Amino acid sequence: MIDWLLETDSLTEFLQHLIDEAVGVSGTDGCGVTLQRRQRPLTVVSTGGVADKLDERQYGQDDGPCLQALRTGRVVHVPDLLEETRWGDYPRFAAGLGIRSSLSVPISARAHTAGALNFYAVGRDAFTERDRRELALFAARAGGAIALAQRLADAEDFTRHLQNALASRSVIDQAIGSVMQQRHCTAEEAFDLLRRLSQQSNLKLRDVCTRLLTDIAGRPPAPRPPLRPRP
Repeated sequence: MIDWLLETDSLTEFLQHLIDEAVGVSGTDGCGVTLQRRQRPLTVVSTGGVADKLDERQYGQDDGPCLQALRTGRVVHVPDLLEETRWGDYPRFAAGLGIRSSLSVPISARAHTAGALNFYAVGRDAFTERDRRELALFAARAGGAIALAQRLADAEDFTRHLQNALASRSVIDQAIGSVMQQRHCTAEEAFDLLRRLSQQSNLKLRDVCTRLLTDIAGRPPAPRPPLRPRP
C-alpha cells in the first residue's frame, strides 16, 4: 500500500487504488470508502455504481451499517438485507437497488481521520467467514496508509495556504513601499491608506495592492518564488 501512495499524485487517486484492490480481494459488486473528518462522513471514492447511493442514504438518516462500523469500530455484516430489521427503511432501499448483502469494515481512527470500507453484493450471504476475516485484515493495513496519505494531503494544503499568504504579504509590502516613496509617509500611514482603499472599493487588500503596483510599473508584480524544502 505504501508503494501505491508513492506512485499516486493525490489522496483520491490513492484511495481509488485501495478500493480497486479491495474489490479484487472480495469479489463483490461495489465498494466505497467513507472517511469522517470534523464529525462529518463522506464517501471519498467508490466503485460499482450503487455504493454512493447506499452511503448517502445512510448519511441522510444518520444511521446504517456503514456509520455503525465507523462509530463502534466493529465489523457490521448483513447476510440478507431483505431479512434485516435495523436502520429504518434503509434495508428496503438497498434491496430495491439490487443489493442483498453488505459488509462494513471499520478503518481504525488515527489522528483526525476515521472511516469504513463498505462492500455491497447482489447475492445473499455473499461474505463468508473467510472473506470477513481477510477484509478486516485488509482494512487494518489500509488504516495506516490512509492516515499517512491524509497527513501528506494536509501538509500539501498547509504549504499551499502558506505560499498564498506569503505571496499576499510580499505584494502588500511592495505596495506599502511604493506609497511611502510617493507620499513621503511612514509605513503605518501607507498601510492605513491602502486599507481604506480596500474598504472603499470592496476589494481585498492584496487586489488593491496588485492594481497599484501594476499601474506604477505597467505590469503585475512578480510572483514570489515557490517554497522549496531544504536539502
